[in-house]
Amino acid sequence: MSDFLISVVIPVYRAEKMLDALVNDLSTELLKISHKFEIILVEDGSPDNSWLKIRENCEKHTRIKGIKLSRNFGQHNAITAGLEYSKGDWVVVMDCDFQDDPKYIPTLYNEALKGYDIVFAKRTDRTDGVIKKLTSKMFYKIFSYLTNSNFDGTIANYGIYSRKSTNAILSMKEPFKVFSLMARWVGFNTYSVEIPHGTRKEGESSYTYAKLIAFAFTIILTYSQKPLIVTIKTGLLMSVISLIFVIYNVIYWYFGKIGMIGYASLIASMWFIGGIIIFTLGILGLYLGKAFEGIKNRPVFIIDKVLNQ
Repeated sequence: MSDFLISVVIPVYRAEKMLDALVNDLSTELLKISHKFEIILVEDGSPDNSWLKIRENCEKHTRIKGIKLSRNFGQHNAITAGLEYSKGDWVVVMDCDFQDDPKYIPTLYNEALKGYDIVFAKRTDRTDGVIKKLTSKMFYKIFSYLTNSNFDGTIANYGIYSRKSTNAILSMKEPFKVFSLMARWVGFNTYSVEIPHGTRKEGESSYTYAKLIAFAFTIILTYSQKPLIVTIKTGLLMSVISLIFVIYNVIYWYFGKIGMIGYASLIASMWFIGGIIIFTLGILGLYLGKAFEGIKNRPVFIIDKVLNQ
C-alpha cells in the first residue's frame, strides 16, 4: 500500500448510465495501491444527466470531485481542467466509457514505480469498427509523415503521469490541446504497457466521422508546418514542368511542327493552375485562422461549478 496520493482525471460526456459503475470499479482498483486517492469527474457540457450522477456520487464519497464546465469545450480541454484541479503525486487520465478499463490502473502504477515519469496504455485488440480502424491507421500514417515522427496510434490518453510531467503538460499554453501529443512532447522517462481495449458499456461514441475528420485536420494544422512546405515544393515542381513545356513548344514552333496551340490544353492548364493557387491560399488561410484563434488568448475552458473542492 502506497502513501502517494493518486488522482484520476476523467472527462465526462453522455455517461449518465456508466458513472456509478465506473466510480465503484475505480474505488476498488485504487484501494489496491493507495489509501489516498481522488477521482475528478469533469462534466463537459453533456446533454444527458451526467452532472446529476456526478453530484450524487460527490455526496456519497468525499474522494469524488465534480467539475462542471459552462459548456462543451471538448475532451482534451476537459482533461486540462481536471489536471489543473488534481493534487496527486501520480495522475491517471482515462475515458469514461470503460474502453479504458480501470482494472489496469495497478498495472500502470506498478510500472511507473520502476522509475518512469509516464506510462502509456498501448491499446491491443481494439473494439472499434473496421472503417474506424482503417481511417485511424491512415490518419496516423499521414500525421507521422507530416510531423516527421513515428506516431503510434495505439496510444491515446489512458496512462499514468508523474506530478513533474503533469505540471510540464499544464505549462503548455497553446489554445488547441491534444493531450496525448502534449504528453509525448514533454519527454521525460516514458514507457508503454500493452492493455486490451475495452468495450463501450453504453451508447455510441460522440465522435462522428465528420468530427473525426475535422479533428484530424485541426491536429495537422496545429502541430505541423509540412503542408506549407509541400505546397511550396508543389509550386516549384509546377514551375519547372511549365518551363520545360515552354522550351519544348518553342523548339517545336521554331521547326514549324506546331501551327496553333491547342485550346483544350490551354483551358486545362488554366484550370489546373487556378486550382493549385486556390488550394495553396486555402491552406495559408487555415494557418492564419489558427494564428488568429491563438492571439485571442481566450481560456480553453470555463468552470461553472466545483464539488468537493
